[in-house]
Amino acid sequence: MPLRKSVCRLAAPLLAAGLIATGCSSDNSGAPEGAVAALGTANDINPHDVAELRDGGNLRLGLSSYPANWNTTSLDGNDAEIMALERPLMPRAFRTSASAELSVNTDFFTDVKLTNTNPQQVTYTINPKAVWSDGSPITWEDFQAQAAALSGRDKRFLIANTQGFDRVEKVERGVDDRQAVLTFNKHFAEWQGQFAGNSFLYPKSVTATPEAFNKGLADNIGLTAGPFLVQSTDRAQGRVVLGRNPKWWGDTPKLDTITFSVLDSAAQMPALQNNEIDAIGIATRDDLKTATNTPGVAIRRAPSNGWSHFTFNGAPGSILADPKLRVAISKGIDRQGIATAIQNGLVQDPKPLNNHVYLQGQNGYQDNSLPFDPTAAAKELDDLGWKLNGDVREKDGRKLVLRDVMYNELAWIQIAQIIQQNLAQIGVKLEISPQPGKGLFTDVIHPGNFDVAQWSWVGDPFPLGSLFQIWGYDPNDMQGNYGRIGSPELNALIEQAVSELDPKKAIELANQVDRKIWEEGHSLPLVQSAGNVAVRANLANYGAAGLASLDYAKIGFLK
Repeated sequence: MPLRKSVCRLAAPLLAAGLIATGCSSDNSGAPEGAVAALGTANDINPHDVAELRDGGNLRLGLSSYPANWNTTSLDGNDAEIMALERPLMPRAFRTSASAELSVNTDFFTDVKLTNTNPQQVTYTINPKAVWSDGSPITWEDFQAQAAALSGRDKRFLIANTQGFDRVEKVERGVDDRQAVLTFNKHFAEWQGQFAGNSFLYPKSVTATPEAFNKGLADNIGLTAGPFLVQSTDRAQGRVVLGRNPKWWGDTPKLDTITFSVLDSAAQMPALQNNEIDAIGIATRDDLKTATNTPGVAIRRAPSNGWSHFTFNGAPGSILADPKLRVAISKGIDRQGIATAIQNGLVQDPKPLNNHVYLQGQNGYQDNSLPFDPTAAAKELDDLGWKLNGDVREKDGRKLVLRDVMYNELAWIQIAQIIQQNLAQIGVKLEISPQPGKGLFTDVIHPGNFDVAQWSWVGDPFPLGSLFQIWGYDPNDMQGNYGRIGSPELNALIEQAVSELDPKKAIELANQVDRKIWEEGHSLPLVQSAGNVAVRANLANYGAAGLASLDYAKIGFLK
């Protein structure tokens, strides 16, 4: 099954989900054997039967910043770390295997199926035992409120992505309150992903009004429905503790608690070494060596579904508003050089990611990229009137100086330094502006306070439903298109791809979308995450998940 890569953002390395980068050494000795499997073929979680696990224990994990908003369907909450924190807490309709095969999540639903195609209808039958953490039942009204909020029809809802709800005409009560029937006014091929993957079902109290949706979960999550609930939060200390949900109707979790602590990236490896946290994403080759030599720590590997990128700000009036300028600059960036520099020692054959829509190893992936051609880049800049004046080009008295923002972490800064060197060769000056994790998206990325920016996108096993989120352009509804770049032609191609129910035709259309993204100079995919994770060796059913969803009731420590 293809993979949607555009669901949620990530600033810092996150357990098998974020940017996996290393230093600029060109030595490729010691590349891990397990880092070459294709995406969607395996995971590495140290599987064990729950009978082999001890009851109790605290799983300790890191965060780069405290949640800005616990509503992950909101613009402020659309963050991979927040989603990872909430997976033990919230309902999802499907479970996913390592090969991205779907099965109904029977903890929450007895059946989820397409019940009509003209018009398209999807029926969700809710497990009669399923309740929110206050004991109130999960009902069709929760679906109705969320579908309305995410439809995009009321612009007061600051949504991250419509997720196909812009095509849902109505949500009705089925045979009883425990059944929701969604009727679509246009075909939507990825209906299975609307309440699955990185998408959760929230209670109607969260999604019923713009005020509740935008700010109701700014400080805490409120009602949940999973094997765990939020036991305590401490914003000042940067700590969130999840405990067992006493109203949980499914299998009793093996863990007592899961503790998330805000840690600077430089503090995560020492915390692992000092037995203060139990798992971290491997961010550098040095970290890989350190973790390998740390007693009681194992390295788990499975190709991941995140990728790093370099996004341009093409908003009207910006220095990069001209797509021809963005394309010229793109041709001056050596993405293979970046891949070679940052992933040696983490994967056997580092390569850049050459498609915005599909990942390497995935059905549909093909190379639609622009070539690295600094000679052509320099000529195109000349033709656009950006002439060299010393080391930096100028036009109409304005120097071609770009401010690059990224999370203040060594791997991101090293990528920026490589790009800085590349662009200096064609007369473009790049100023590197590292930012703290707190406020990076809400205060810098969202308002467009950058010329270029770096972060990761992290996806789930649904390919097309989020194309509008990043690459669709509506000046009144930015969603995840933080660079404010797009065109009516690209919007039309996305519409065709999202509406196409024939998988082969959908792939063809998706690659047309990708080619148009390159032509508009929207952004440059850099590298796909290697997926290496350092994990406490006695931790079972957790680690490098790949495309698989984790069962949090079965995670625990060996006896």
